[in-house]
Amino acid sequence: MSLEETEKECAAIATAPRVSLQSMQEKIVAKHTFIAQDVLKGPLHPSLQVLSICILIMENGFTLIGKSAPASPENFNAELGAKLAYEDCIRQLWPLEGYLLRHELYCAGA
Repeated sequence: MSLEETEKECAAIATAPRVSLQSMQEKIVAKHTFIAQDVLKGPLHPSLQVLSICILIMENGFTLIGKSAPASPENFNAELGAKLAYEDCIRQLWPLEGYLLRHELYCAGA
């Protein structure tokens, strides 16, 4: 399921404060995507030719690193790899933002 599909499904049933895809994206101050072989030096394993990496830097300085690589190198697509690496970052961020929201709600009710 794509991030957009997940967001749409969550929004359809939400009746209380929640973490949204938009709220997470608004906290991103920098996004860097690249193929591993393009930034590494020295003798490199051929698998690094198809390893897509995304680094997100959040407004508070926290960093997330997402990755994506096809099982078969013949299926590599740089654009799709960058998209999937970004989605990997967002999927890591979602529970962290959920914890933060839960904590804020708890403190507000205390």
